[in-house]
Amino acid sequence: MTAIDFAAFVDRLATVSGDAILPFFRTSLGVENKGGAGGFDPVTAADRAAETAMRTLIRQTFPDHGIIGEEFGNERTDAEYVWVLDPIDGTKSFITGMPAWGTLIALTRGGAPVYGMMHQPFTRERFTGDGHVARYRGPAGERTLRTRRCAELSEALLMTTSPLLMKEADRASFGKVEHVARLSRYGGDCYAYCMLAAGHVDLVIETELKPYDILPLIPIITGGGGIVTAWDGGAPTAGGRIIAAGDPRVHEAAMKVLRG
Repeated sequence: MTAIDFAAFVDRLATVSGDAILPFFRTSLGVENKGGAGGFDPVTAADRAAETAMRTLIRQTFPDHGIIGEEFGNERTDAEYVWVLDPIDGTKSFITGMPAWGTLIALTRGGAPVYGMMHQPFTRERFTGDGHVARYRGPAGERTLRTRRCAELSEALLMTTSPLLMKEADRASFGKVEHVARLSRYGGDCYAYCMLAAGHVDLVIETELKPYDILPLIPIITGGGGIVTAWDGGAPTAGGRIIAAGDPRVHEAAMKVLRG
């Protein structure tokens, strides 16, 4: 069974998670802080309801598969196929009523992401990829996603969720890239990576990511023709410090600046 055989099932997961989330969006929703003294890391009933709905459907349909989820931990991570779920990536945007959030779903095989989706149920948009092709579906119809050419860092449009999320040394390194880039914008979360795959953004640079923050986005970025690595050039699958680019040339240029 190939990864593409799971595409219809991922659509079902997106639908049930969206049905669980939307009744909570832009309501007087209670918010818990799971970050404790380490900072504000919000979680809501919408996060938990969506992940519960997805886990239930996976267990019913593929009982031998593993699951890694942000809210409820890991199950059978040694299975050949493991689902990676982030029910609301961008919870801070969600609780402020902003639409820059989405549900992230990945299917990994042997630890490698082979299919990914970012679903934004409020805007009714779905971004998918299998590492070879990336697709968009939404109110504007359907189309193939392609990154755009960008040869110079001085021409790049750069995004990050917030430099305040970075450690001081990383923030300084990011600032050097930001100083050279043509434009820098904050607040994208998972949406920024999809805009990169769609050819609207050239660079996304972030730190402190968890595996479920990036694994579902890797097949979308690479499927659109982009490149995504750790800051040291290694694999991005473990999260941490991540750089994604639409053009290998601007990726290389940004990496040189980050390395000092």
